[in-house]
Amino acid sequence: MSGTLKVDKVINNNLVRSHKDGKEVLVMGKGLGFKKQKNDLIDETLIERVYVIEGKDHSNYLEVLLSNIPYTYFQTTNEIVRYAINSLNKKLDDTIWLGLTDHIYHAIDRAKKGILVRNAVLWEISRFYNHEYLIGKEALKIIDKRHAVKLHDAEAGFIALHLVNAQMDDTVKIQETMELIQRQKKILSIVKYHYGIELNESSLHYDRFWTHLKYLVRRLSTRKESIKEDLEFLDVIKTNYPNEYKCARRIEEYVHKELNGELVEEEIIYLTMHIRRVIRESI
Repeated sequence: MSGTLKVDKVINNNLVRSHKDGKEVLVMGKGLGFKKQKNDLIDETLIERVYVIEGKDHSNYLEVLLSNIPYTYFQTTNEIVRYAINSLNKKLDDTIWLGLTDHIYHAIDRAKKGILVRNAVLWEISRFYNHEYLIGKEALKIIDKRHAVKLHDAEAGFIALHLVNAQMDDTVKIQETMELIQRQKKILSIVKYHYGIELNESSLHYDRFWTHLKYLVRRLSTRKESIKEDLEFLDVIKTNYPNEYKCARRIEEYVHKELNGELVEEEIIYLTMHIRRVIRESI
């Protein structure tokens, strides 16, 4: 069966440029460009992905990216993403297809050259995005099966971040997500240093504190206003837990100096309460 898409330009046997709904697109599918000429109809049964082109710069980037990566890598990504969608039971943003394929291609290339890239937030990913991390581990098996290359567990963490980002409401780059996690770790280190103890990372309140910090640093990164509430017990908290409140103020100093952000008094009180709970479970 032939579709209504026509070939504007054949880039390679698996990739052609076309138009759809008035927009320039790149159409990918095994063999759909083979022996095709300009204005030939594209066989719909061969289409696997359609990438909408936004602007000339994006067009050039996509064309170079898609034409330089062997088609087998896109098939690998297709299998991983299908597995992830079924496992998570969630729709993933289309941006994951290109980003993950590009990452897998370069990860395999690095592995063949004996280059190991350290994942500084691997433990946090495996702990707080465990489902995505386990999918990342399964992805390593798929990659090994298809390309006969065993990747380090660090790559399972990077793949997990791609999955995490593909579930977010707004578009966040992988590097930005890693930076957000690093900021959370920095705030936790402030608490550890203030009390001179290691926190109980297996406790329920540690998990809750981490979740609170996740939304805090994301809000600060997007410059969104915090929700102000009328907390009648502000003075009570400050009076009863002066050390925890002092620690929260240290976090405020970090936020102001390093993140160029501001914390309202209510947020400092929430931090005080979280610090109180996590410290009680750590001593």
